[in-house]
Amino acid sequence: MSFRIRPARNDDFQAIYEMAKLTGGGFTNLPPDKGALVDKLIRSEHAFAKEADVQGDDLFVMVLENTENGQIRGTCQIFGQVGTEWPFYSYRISTLTQTSKALGKTFRAEMLTLVTDFEGSSEVGGLFLHPQERAGGLGLLLARSRYLFIKLHRARFGDKTLAELRGVIDEKGSSPFWDAIAGRFFGMGFKEADEFNAMHGTQFIADLMPKTPIYTAMLPESAREVMGCPHPSGRAAMKMLEREGFEYDCYIDIFDGGPTMSTRTDNIRTVRESREYVLTEITEDMDGEPLMLAAGHLKTFAACYGNLSSNGDGTANLDPKSAKLLGLEPGDKFIAMGR
Repeated sequence: MSFRIRPARNDDFQAIYEMAKLTGGGFTNLPPDKGALVDKLIRSEHAFAKEADVQGDDLFVMVLENTENGQIRGTCQIFGQVGTEWPFYSYRISTLTQTSKALGKTFRAEMLTLVTDFEGSSEVGGLFLHPQERAGGLGLLLARSRYLFIKLHRARFGDKTLAELRGVIDEKGSSPFWDAIAGRFFGMGFKEADEFNAMHGTQFIADLMPKTPIYTAMLPESAREVMGCPHPSGRAAMKMLEREGFEYDCYIDIFDGGPTMSTRTDNIRTVRESREYVLTEITEDMDGEPLMLAAGHLKTFAACYGNLSSNGDGTANLDPKSAKLLGLEPGDKFIAMGR
């Protein structure tokens, strides 16, 4: 397989823009807006060039490249720290229990509360794989490359990592959850608000969103039934996150009600289980196990599938193709993770 993950470059813009137009809306981290995407690439370039090995308001954009023809077939993002430039809002679903002795009854009311509980966390997002490449484990490589990058640059990320999944949106691009709550306060439809958020951030939420808790019983059933539910196209992504140790803990997106998954960064399966090796030999003559591999620092980071043969002492051999994709020579370090 000739695919590899690498940092995005300025000349990847057109390919990323074309993929953004295929998302179908509601994909805040990959808006089909040229100005917003240019800003993301500039911000990512600064992050990859940053020398200080500390957590900050960084954005790392990476792409899936077919090295045989140079085509860009997927992209993903990692945010070093959310809630720094503007608040990172979520709705927390909770229960308020009240008892009336006069009636002899206990009532349990479900409520939505606007919170910023994830401030300071890192975030993985912006994952998109071209429809023509959704086979052969490329989606898994794209997703896990983010955790391999975190493993190799651990000091740049927080103690907790989150992932927001797109919520349920109808065929017209409307969100039942948005229409029931925020749409009543903002005077704009979901698509317009989502695009505005992608380009200008969430300060307008702080300005206009009601701060008092909302009783879900007052919402239409169409909104209640989609709270915490991923978009049908995001169910596979949710399962991948769960396999990595992410959990849904009653936090939902304030725009479309999609689930927010989170976990301790060091508990992410790929971060926890990936192993470091020193390359001993590059050889075709091996019956190695195909694994996910990653190496490099910041701008030289790369990830791919390849064959590895462990020597049992912290060293290993690699096949020539994967060594080339990673830019490795004997004596270099890399990490590996099974599927």
